[in-house]
Amino acid sequence: MSDTLQVELTPRQSRSGAAADARPPGRRQRDRTRRSTRATAPLPRAAAGTGANEPAADEEVLTSVAGILDVQDNQAFVRTSGYLPGPDDVYVSPAQVRGHGLRKGDAITGAVRRPREGERREKWGALVRLDSVNGMEPEQGRHRTEFGKLTPLYPQERLRLETDPGVLTTRIIDLIAPIGKGQRGLIVSPPKAGKTMVLQAIANAITHNNPEVHLMVVLVDERPEEVTDMQRSVKGEVISSTFDRPAQDHTTVAELAIERAKRLVELGCDVVVLLDSITRLGRAYNLAAPASGRILSGGVDSAALYPPKRLLGAARNIENGGSLTILATAMVDTGSRMDDYIFEEFKSTGNMDLRLDRRIAERRIFPAVDVISSSTRREEILVGGEERVLMERLRRTLHGLDPQQAVELLLGRLRETGSNAEFLLRLRTDPLRPRPHR
Repeated sequence: MSDTLQVELTPRQSRSGAAADARPPGRRQRDRTRRSTRATAPLPRAAAGTGANEPAADEEVLTSVAGILDVQDNQAFVRTSGYLPGPDDVYVSPAQVRGHGLRKGDAITGAVRRPREGERREKWGALVRLDSVNGMEPEQGRHRTEFGKLTPLYPQERLRLETDPGVLTTRIIDLIAPIGKGQRGLIVSPPKAGKTMVLQAIANAITHNNPEVHLMVVLVDERPEEVTDMQRSVKGEVISSTFDRPAQDHTTVAELAIERAKRLVELGCDVVVLLDSITRLGRAYNLAAPASGRILSGGVDSAALYPPKRLLGAARNIENGGSLTILATAMVDTGSRMDDYIFEEFKSTGNMDLRLDRRIAERRIFPAVDVISSSTRREEILVGGEERVLMERLRRTLHGLDPQQAVELLLGRLRETGSNAEFLLRLRTDPLRPRPHR
């Protein structure tokens, strides 16, 4: 029995001891070296209790970035060089967008990791740290009310444009078509009627009389020299996409600019957007939008005008909040059936119209405003008391005249007075009378 037990134990001993020693000498040496290395390896610096706050040698180097967030279908980017895509844009993951409640048009500041020496450079750097959203802490921006859920009202607070007595353009607008915060206005103009000068006069008047308003001038499909002139003439944010860029850039600039304005309104700001022009923007959408298969008059796709209508429809006065005022130019009498159709689609969307007349401009009378056709809906909300009574008397007097005669008569009387208030008070005792033709 003992012999049998001895026979059974011998294999077990060889499996636990002798079999292990049967490894090649080289392998046994490597195992001993590995165990020795594990036993003598130093602990990490933080685990050893010294130097826990000291930067590691390979610590990531971060670079600060700032720009406007552009959220697309499945990705988002911080546009660091304006409102168009650029080589230094920063990628923002969908998880960051959802986690922080970010929206298209937010002003973002954060940090991006700089590639190490010898590391392959990605096409776009990724945002690794979010510092602020629209000048606030990221957590504060999470609880904003969405723009579409804000209650729109008619404009109730007036934007007075009158500045110097010699600037007659803004004085006429205050008398004929007053503008309020939240106005959706169209400046209807034929070519070479002075619409650019009207836009510059409105922009300078807003910055002079209403410095609390954030002014944005959006130029779509314009000449480069006009962009430069606007940048030098206006004290506001000028956003442009010149005519030598593709139609996709025109639509991108307009959409991101309006989204930026919406984000400011959500924060309670008053924003004024001067868009030049809604006609060229409609052309750009007609070229860039996917074809629906239904072509309307002038070669306009049936689905091409919905996006610009959505942009123009963003103008509104918010109850107990900010306001978004959009004044867009519309081109007429260009000889293009497409332009005529686009204007017909937009002419009933505004609540204020300022019309320029080519015949008046050809006589070198500026501003070439058609004082009879220009008007503001529900202007009684903006203008009250005796001022409204006198303005209605003025309109009745001008309505019986030819447009050229009416604007000449109005400009002549305005040059004789130092302000609109003086002009209206003078109407009580000295009404306007057309001069007899010689």
